[in-house]
Amino acid sequence: MLKRVKSLTPNSITCLNLLSGCVAIFMAFHLNDTIGPLTGAWWCIIAIAAAALFDFMDGASARMLTSFSPLGKDLDSLSDLVSFGVAPGMLILNTMLQYSATPWLCFAALMIPVCGALRLAKFNNDSEQTTYFRGLPIPANAIFWIGTYGWISSHGFYPGTAVMVILIVLVSLSMTARFKMFSLKFKNFDLHENLYRYVIIAAAIFFVAIYGLSGLAWTIVLYFLLSIFRQSKI
Repeated sequence: MLKRVKSLTPNSITCLNLLSGCVAIFMAFHLNDTIGPLTGAWWCIIAIAAAALFDFMDGASARMLTSFSPLGKDLDSLSDLVSFGVAPGMLILNTMLQYSATPWLCFAALMIPVCGALRLAKFNNDSEQTTYFRGLPIPANAIFWIGTYGWISSHGFYPGTAVMVILIVLVSLSMTARFKMFSLKFKNFDLHENLYRYVIIAAAIFFVAIYGLSGLAWTIVLYFLLSIFRQSKI
C-alpha cells in the first residue's frame, strides 16, 4: 500500500499542474470579466503560477520518494504543454484580439504551444539535457508572456500586431533552438555553483518591484543573456 501511495503521489501533483493549466485556458477567454474578486486575466495568471508550483513539487516529490516512471515523465510533459504552452498562447491570442485591427494575424500566437510541444518532445528524447537545457525552457516561455501581458495591461500601450507577431516567432523558435541555457534547478545552495541562479532570483525580485508584472519578461530576457554569456565563458 505504501509503495502504491509513493508511486501515485508525484503523478497526482502533476495532474494538479494539468488542471491549473486547463483553468488558465478557460480564464484566458474571459480576460476582462470579473469573476469573484478578480478579473479573468488575473485568474489566468494565478492558475499558471499554481501550475508552476505544482510542476516544481511533482519533481521534488519524485526525487524525495524515489518514484520515477516513464508514465510520470510523459504526464509531466503533457501537463507542461497545457500549462506553459497552450495557456500563455491563449492569453496572448485573446490579448491581441482586443487590440488588433487584423484579427487573423493574432492566430500567430498558436505558434507558442506548437513550438512548446516540439521543445518538450526534443527534451524527452535528449539524454544531454540533464544539467542544462537546449533552448528556452517552456516554463520560462510562460513567464515571459505573463510579463508581456503585464506590460501591455499596465502601460495601456499595444506595440502593434506586427511587433507582437515578430516577438512570438522569436520566442517560440528560441524554445526549439539548440543553444545551451543553464538550468534554474538547485541541487545545493552553494553560492559559487549557483551564482547565476541567485542572480536570476535577485533580478526577478528587483524587476517585479520596479516594473510590476512586466518585470517577469525582463527577468527572462536577462536569463537568456546570462546563458549566452555563460556559454561563451566555457
